Formats: sequence, structure tokens, C-alpha cells
Amino acid sequence: MNRLADKVAVVTGANSGVGAAVSRLFAAEGAKVVMSARRAEALEEVAAQIAEFGGETLVVPTDISKPDDPESLMSAAMERYGRIDVLVNNAGVLESGLKPIDRYTDEDLD
Repeated sequence: MNRLADKVAVVTGANSGVGAAVSRLFAAEGAKVVMSARRAEALEEVAAQIAEFGGETLVVPTDISKPDDPESLMSAAMERYGRIDVLVNNAGVLESGLKPIDRYTDEDLD
């Protein structure tokens, strides 16, 4: 199918769940996938699954709650591939329970 042939996709939260599934699907569609999450070992497991069917990945352990980490992630993607075509912001930082989106304040985000 190769709908994403030669595209570069950055996926945060790629170590499990939706992020891992997106990474596998994008790689199966021909994308080069830059995978990020805090747990490096879990990222490597997903990358190994992708490599089994010939997909290409770059694993960049990243903690999006640390201001410098997302910048380092983008720099690594640009250094390796020279561009970013797709960005999947899947990772989240959650210290307490979820609120409905219409009740989430700027202070909650801070």
C-alpha cells in the first residue's frame, strides 16, 4: 500500500497502546518512524517488531514533561532524516484524574 512511502513521522508515546499501533501502521505504510517515550526498553521492543517486517525507525527516549526533551527529539529527527512530514502528539502527562475538556484550565496545564 505504501501510502506514507518516504515520509518521516514523529510519534510520541510510541512505547505502548495507540502510539505503538500508530508507529507499526505508519511503518507498514512506508514511513520512517521516529519513536519517542520515556521507557526506552519498551520503545526498543516496538522498534524490533517494526524491523521484523522491514520498517525503519529511530528510537529517541523522550520525557515530554521536560522542556528540553521535545526539542532534542525534533533535532534528532531532523539530523537523521532532514525533515518531519507527520507529527503524532500522542504522549500525555497526567499527575491526577482526568477532567472533561471544557473544565480543563490553563492552571491545570501549568
